[in-house]
Amino acid sequence: MTVPREMPEKWRRVRGPGGSEEERRVRANAREYNEKFQYASNCIKTSKYNIVTFLPVNLFEQFQEVANTYFLFLLILQLIPQISSLSWFTTIVPLVLVLTITAVKDATDDYFRHKSDNQVNNRQSQVLISGVLRQEQWMNVRVGDIIKLENNQFVAADLLLLSSSEPHGLCYIETAELDGETNMKVRQAIPVTSELGDTSKLARFDGEVICEPPNNKLDKFGGTLYWKENKYPLSNQNMLLRGCVLRNTEWCFGLVIFAGPDTKLMQNSGRTKFKRTSIDRLMNTLVLWIFGFLVCMGVILAIGNAIWEHEVGVCFQIYLPWDEGVHSAFFSGFLSFWSYIIILNTVVPISLYVSVEVIRLGHSYFINWDKKMYCAKRRTPAEARTTTLNEELGQVEYIFSDKTGTLTQNIMVFSKCSVNGHSYGDMQDVLGHKAELRERPEPVDFSFNPLADPRFQFWDPSLLEAVNLGDPHVHEFFRLLSLCHTVMSEEKSEGELYYKAQSPDEGALVTAARNFGFVFQSRTPKTITVHELGRAITYQLLAILDFNNIRKRMSVIVRSPEGKIRLYCKGADTILLERLHPINQDLTNVTTDHLNEYAGEGLRTLVLAYKDLEESYYEDWSKRLHRAGSAPEAREDHLARLYDEVEHDMMLLGATAIEDKLQQGVPETIAILTLANIKIWVLTGDKQETAVNIGYSCKMLTDDMTEVFVVTGHTVLEVREELRKAREKMMDASRSMGNGFSYQEKLSSSKFTSVLEAIAGEYALVINGHSLAHALEADMEVEFLETACACKAVICCRVTPLQKAQVVELVKKYKKAVTLAIGDGANDVSMIKTAHIGVGISGQEGIQAVLASDYSFSQFKFLQRLLLVHGRWSYLRMCKFLCYFFYKNFAFTMVHFWFGFFCGFSAQTVYDQYFITLYNIVYTSLPVLAMGIFDQDVPEQRSMEYPKLYEPGQLNLLFNKREFFICIAQGIYTSVLMFFIPYGIFADATRDDGAQLADYQSFAVTVATSLVIVVSVQIGLDTGFWTAINHFFIWGSLATYFAILFAMHSNGLFQMFPNQFRFVGNAQNTLAQPTVWLTIALTTVVCIMPVVAFRFLKLDLKPELSDTVRYTQLVRKKQKTQHRCMRRVGRVGSSRSGYAFSHQEGFGELIMSGKNMRLSSLALSSFATRPSTGWIETLRKKKGSDGSTSGSPSGTADKTLKV
Repeated sequence: MTVPREMPEKWRRVRGPGGSEEERRVRANAREYNEKFQYASNCIKTSKYNIVTFLPVNLFEQFQEVANTYFLFLLILQLIPQISSLSWFTTIVPLVLVLTITAVKDATDDYFRHKSDNQVNNRQSQVLISGVLRQEQWMNVRVGDIIKLENNQFVAADLLLLSSSEPHGLCYIETAELDGETNMKVRQAIPVTSELGDTSKLARFDGEVICEPPNNKLDKFGGTLYWKENKYPLSNQNMLLRGCVLRNTEWCFGLVIFAGPDTKLMQNSGRTKFKRTSIDRLMNTLVLWIFGFLVCMGVILAIGNAIWEHEVGVCFQIYLPWDEGVHSAFFSGFLSFWSYIIILNTVVPISLYVSVEVIRLGHSYFINWDKKMYCAKRRTPAEARTTTLNEELGQVEYIFSDKTGTLTQNIMVFSKCSVNGHSYGDMQDVLGHKAELRERPEPVDFSFNPLADPRFQFWDPSLLEAVNLGDPHVHEFFRLLSLCHTVMSEEKSEGELYYKAQSPDEGALVTAARNFGFVFQSRTPKTITVHELGRAITYQLLAILDFNNIRKRMSVIVRSPEGKIRLYCKGADTILLERLHPINQDLTNVTTDHLNEYAGEGLRTLVLAYKDLEESYYEDWSKRLHRAGSAPEAREDHLARLYDEVEHDMMLLGATAIEDKLQQGVPETIAILTLANIKIWVLTGDKQETAVNIGYSCKMLTDDMTEVFVVTGHTVLEVREELRKAREKMMDASRSMGNGFSYQEKLSSSKFTSVLEAIAGEYALVINGHSLAHALEADMEVEFLETACACKAVICCRVTPLQKAQVVELVKKYKKAVTLAIGDGANDVSMIKTAHIGVGISGQEGIQAVLASDYSFSQFKFLQRLLLVHGRWSYLRMCKFLCYFFYKNFAFTMVHFWFGFFCGFSAQTVYDQYFITLYNIVYTSLPVLAMGIFDQDVPEQRSMEYPKLYEPGQLNLLFNKREFFICIAQGIYTSVLMFFIPYGIFADATRDDGAQLADYQSFAVTVATSLVIVVSVQIGLDTGFWTAINHFFIWGSLATYFAILFAMHSNGLFQMFPNQFRFVGNAQNTLAQPTVWLTIALTTVVCIMPVVAFRFLKLDLKPELSDTVRYTQLVRKKQKTQHRCMRRVGRVGSSRSGYAFSHQEGFGELIMSGKNMRLSSLALSSFATRPSTGWIETLRKKKGSDGSTSGSPSGTADKTLKV
């Protein structure tokens, strides 16, 4: 079949009515043809602005802040001379300052995004143009181009693999950037193009591909290649996706199908979202309320002005004439309304937003400078990549974490094994007793073996002794490990073997056999050569019974040099133990105990078995296998039945235990965060068994849990039924424990969160990707969320990047909780962008996650410090700052309101214009900044030690609508006393010389001085952590106030600016009067004493947890902290399989076909051992007692919450 060179009309419609692409047509080596379809270029863009759009887009975003729009409106009012009682510069200068600071910050952030984009877009790639390979930048690659990739290069776009250096068009890729899996995967060109190995043939290649439009499905691709009168089906096995890395393949050629934003990697990335904190959103609401309050005050004063002018002012027209254009009392009141709106606008000064940005910037620098979050090994500091989300770090309720590279190092280590009922692998001292972790002896010496891998370490010498003594069971154990696998080997130089394994676990097992003297040397399609204790033996490979997720095991059938046929099998204990011969019962019981012990330590386990086959039986079975393999229909079913037949009545050899090394401190971090009432969900692209094993290793899952629910349904009905059964079991267990409510009652609750939290017991939920796809549908998402939120731990396996984002979005939508997503690969980018806070791990899988994140560091354990120290402090500081700021500004502004009733509602200000301008910029700005940047309630050690201190942020207790009203009530109370005490005293007071004390300027100076002193004393009370900077700013601000006050009333300024500073000597004369100082003292005491009394009673009668912690800190100040070593307690039994196969499909069929017998390879990752941590189990059990004390954190809280 030939595709016509001119497109028929029906083929021109590759785009739907809405502009969406319906199918893609790509012709090789034909740029002009492909350009007709206007496909996207390979240039990517993650930035938000360019030079042209920056100013309008950024201003649009900034004026989404209600306050900025509010201040712009005030500025316009101040430009109208009839109503302006203050100069316009008092608003425009701070407004421009705020907009400029924010714009510079946003421009800086976007500059780094542009820099990152340019770095990727300018990578070099070899493109075949006019028969010649030319170096081109990635952004210049076009759909339809043929490009050449070399070993270890990133794939530039989504390619159709045409040919490679390996036999039969094979190539190997690593997909960590896409799905988080670091095990190699195989891709193969279709046979008709696999022979196009040189550029001259490829230059003449003019095939055309018709395929699906761009989409985000990583594991599916459908299309057809039309070439030379034929058509060839294409699948995902023929595709190399952008973000993959070419491994162990010298070169390959590919045809670009999708480029740039159309690639599956970018389709899964999600859009850059504008993130705001909950405090920002609350402040927008409060500003609207304050504006409403401001309008109400303006209306009251305007009505007062109209009445006063109508009743009183009209009688004084000779002395107080109305302004030009004012002809009635009503119009005078109307103008007075706008004048008071301007005067009273300081209830929300623009300096608030400048201060907020400065405080956030300071918090960001503290994160960047934190040496305890610096990784010396990688020379990577923590980095706050945004400055707008710091306080939200103190309010996180849900953490969504990737697994591979985030929780784990993705390094597999052969840790322990059980052979013929004997367990090996425990560290022993010189006397042969089990050694403690801190007494680690020297590792086993493998120097006798010239082919040993020097990176492999094992700590139990008795296993090597058994090998040397010729124990037949141990020999057979390692013989199985050296034969039953799909590993490829390469000998770079004599004695230097390199293994290429499809999964790290398989590599670890073959390496273990290698070091103990059973060295897998090489293989052909029909043979395997092993060096057994220095002697080369070649086994005939008769069959490979490959691994898949249903079988959960793999087997090989080999013929020894003596002619004996034997089947070797390894697989999950739940599968293999039921396939053993009954004669193995006693050995099975002992091995099961060992498996439970290993699984209890979080190790990944496999069971090993063998079976001898009669020649006649094998011949018959082999013929049936050949017929099944060539069956036109149900081939897989026929093969599965034959595999199942031969893998019965096997003899048990033993079991292996592999440690998937967690990152340092992961179990402790998860336990501490759990005690802080943070829920952790693991979203991984890895298989279920692997994810569950890691769940046990990091103590998310424990055997103390009531039940672990596994949802694996393939249909909507199956998933719904499994979720329903899970909820019913939880409710039944809860009723049996005497909670006394029904499930129907719970579901009828308007807020299902409280219902679910009332369920007794600890549960976990494990759900697969195909089941999650149904669970996330609109009619089932609430059921899924209810079930998941009732569980202590949730693990989602085999999920796509888009599903990760959908899970995060689901929790954001219904729970109204702050979410944090953490990951290290490109497959985590969408999740990171969707969550309120995105954290990138700068690890093994590139920097895509870091570039998309809000915060980044190198190890998961730093998350604990980021949240419990920096996050909690940032939230605490911001809340205290806001409470104080609203208080001081209401106290300042409301004096004008009270004064209005005594000045004929004339919009006369109490203070002079310079005091109004300088109050928020100079007199009170630095002390509150110092508190907002440096304040602490408890030291950082106590923040980590008492995770319950984190809960006020989650419950939003420190700044909410209630706290806001308390602050403004205190501010109004202060303003009343601030005005009426001096007013009442001045009514009858006299000077020392007997003259009347009361005059406008003296009153203004007294009120202003009282105000500055009262708010300075108040911030002293609010400051919980005093530094030299706090002292300097508070006392310095007071000194500055008096210096400026005396300067403005000095003779020198009057002589220079006689029209501006007319009241010479007023401050000196006023403050020289004892009556004035007594008035100031009385005002200060009356304003402050109720606050002091309330706080004293609250501290004594109902202390918060932070108060209790501070008290215990004072009591224990001279005591040294006692560190206790908790010993790990092993499990008695386990109901799970610790299965240690992380790859999905084996290479068995490929090996037997002989297609991959010439390979180049690189060394596997180094292996190192690490002792598991067990003390966290005890820590987690304390959570119940922690919760019981959170409601009344009295003196006993220290006993129950001390971790």
